[in-house]
Amino acid sequence: MAINVAKPMVGSMQAALPAARGESRAAAGAVKLSAQDVRVHYGTNEALHGITMEIKAHEVVAFIGPSGCGKSTFLRCFNRMNDTVAGARVSGRITIDGRDIYAREVDVVLLRAQVGMVFQKPNPFPKSIFENVAYGPRLHGLAASKAEMNNIVESSLRRAGLWDEVKDRLDEPGTGLSGGQQQRLCIARAIAVSPDVILMDEPCSALDPIATGVIEDLISELKKNYTIIIVTHNMQQAARVSDRTAFFHLGDLIEMGPTAQIFMNPTQKRTEDYVTGRYG
Repeated sequence: MAINVAKPMVGSMQAALPAARGESRAAAGAVKLSAQDVRVHYGTNEALHGITMEIKAHEVVAFIGPSGCGKSTFLRCFNRMNDTVAGARVSGRITIDGRDIYAREVDVVLLRAQVGMVFQKPNPFPKSIFENVAYGPRLHGLAASKAEMNNIVESSLRRAGLWDEVKDRLDEPGTGLSGGQQQRLCIARAIAVSPDVILMDEPCSALDPIATGVIEDLISELKKNYTIIIVTHNMQQAARVSDRTAFFHLGDLIEMGPTAQIFMNPTQKRTEDYVTGRYG
C-alpha cells in the first residue's frame, strides 16, 4: 500500500475559520496561537484571570501547575471544549493564525478537527483499529475513494508510530490494544484529519514508563508537522519534551519562558517553589 508522506492540505478544514481556502499554514517560528486577556467563568466563579500568551508554530509548550490551577481549563479554550460545560463562559480573544476562533461564523465541529485533542485516558471508539482512524476523515469527506482512505489510515498510523504493530490486525477492536498503543491510536485518530494543533491533556498519566517514553519520543517527532500543547504534572516530562513552559497557579499565568529557564532560573519565586517541590 503506497503512503503519502507529505502532510495533506485539507481544503475543507480551512472553512473552520474565516479565511480564504488554501491559505498556507504558519511557518515555524511564526505565532500560531494567541490568547489575550482570556477569562473563564463557571457560573459566578472565575477560574482563569486574564491569561495572555503567544504560542509559535511547530513548538511544544507544556502547561504545568498544581491541580485545580486552570491549566486544563485554559487548554480546552483552544478548541472550545468549554462550550460543552454547563455554566462555562469564556471571554477575551483567542486566535489561530490571527483568526478569532470564537467568532460567530466559526464552525466548531471543523475547529475541533483543526485543533485535535488527546485526553488523559485513552478513549478509542468501540470500533476496529482501521475504523478508529478512518472515522474523522469519513465524517469530513476527506477521502474520495477506498484507496485514499487506506492511504490516510496508514499514513496516520505511521506518524503515530503504530503501523508496524497493527498493520496485520486492522480489523481487530482498538480497545484490545495495550494502554500505550491505545493512546497512540488516539493520536493517529487526531492527526488523520490533518489538524494544525494537537492538545494533550496529561496523555501519559495512565501509562507505564515504557509507554510514556514512546509517547514522549512521538511528541518530539510530531512537532515537525504540528504545534503541540501538553498539560502535565510530571516535571521531568515537561523538561524532556517541551520547548517552552507555562506555570499556572490559582487561575493565573505566573510565568512562561524557555523550558530550561523555567526549571533552572525562573524569575518568579512561586515558580521556583513549585518546580523545586516546595509545594504542589
